[in-house]
Amino acid sequence: MFKKIAVLNGDGIGPEVTRQSVKVLKAIAEQFDHEFIFTEALIGADAIDKTGSPLPSETIDICLDSDAILFGAIGHPKYDNDPSAKVRPEQGLLGLRKALQLYANIRPVTTYPTLHFLSPLKTKNIEDVDFVIFRELTGGIYFGKKELSEDGQSASDDCSYTKEEIERVSHLAFKAAQQRKKKLTLVDKANVLETSRLWRKVVQEIAPQYADVTVDYLFVDNAAMQIILNPKQFDVVLTENMFGDIISDEASVISGSLGLLPSASVGNRTALFEPIHGSYPQAAGKDIANPVGSILSAAMLLDHIGLPEEAALVRNAVTWTIENRFVTKDIDPINFYFTSTVGELVIDYINKNFFERVNNENIELRKSTII
Repeated sequence: MFKKIAVLNGDGIGPEVTRQSVKVLKAIAEQFDHEFIFTEALIGADAIDKTGSPLPSETIDICLDSDAILFGAIGHPKYDNDPSAKVRPEQGLLGLRKALQLYANIRPVTTYPTLHFLSPLKTKNIEDVDFVIFRELTGGIYFGKKELSEDGQSASDDCSYTKEEIERVSHLAFKAAQQRKKKLTLVDKANVLETSRLWRKVVQEIAPQYADVTVDYLFVDNAAMQIILNPKQFDVVLTENMFGDIISDEASVISGSLGLLPSASVGNRTALFEPIHGSYPQAAGKDIANPVGSILSAAMLLDHIGLPEEAALVRNAVTWTIENRFVTKDIDPINFYFTSTVGELVIDYINKNFFERVNNENIELRKSTII
């Protein structure tokens, strides 16, 4: 298989974690006789510093000409600490979502038994947690009309949705539910918001097309509570843009580290794959960031381009590193391994598939040779 992959490293730890994912994809290509061509492009604060724009037109062109996009992270403290900045890194990502019509963000939430101790929740509540959040990505309050009064004393952000916007992400969520445990939960605020009432109406209209899927409804405040009290009850969660942004970050703590979880943004054009974490500038350049979220995003990319066997191998490799405690500083601040070492271990697993004995001394020396 021949595929072109755009690589948007972005800011902070983005380049470091993405570098490991590219190496993993190259190992997969070699192992399965594929050809992946990688093209790097600028976005975010890095792009502002170099071009003045958070999303250069060349970046959009490269993405449109690619089969998939591997994205790092976006954001920089000099913009976070300056609310008056007219050009911001995040505008690059929002603009890319619009340009590529990426209307659905997909975030799987899973846990690893060996890491249950990291979660703020009790182990009995997070065993076998496995659900996925489908968040509408290009509508709602984030993209609505924004106004600030001339005297600066009042402001407004419009939240609007069309039936078509709701339908397209809902169909994706229902189809995913059919392939999983056949349960879909719509998270809204239909007791207060007119947009939420439209969401509920549209989902109720679509549901008969997926008769094998059970549908239930939760107000967002209750959903936020239920994700903590009993996350095992969920299978596919469907929601609008802002609610999805909030509850997906909430759900991410179940696993114990933001560095562990991947995501995909899909739509009418090239799909984008990224870890859910931010740019974490404090760790940039130190080789301590967790690359697992990015590597698992690469696995989602492989699934998307029709390579499920290859994707499963990457996930198995990640599970193997975690089960053997080859983890980064966010998970084990004392006995931790470097970003690059974890990436090399995943690649070694891909190349050798199984190890009976691990040479920990070599790993501690930042070599990943398994003998």
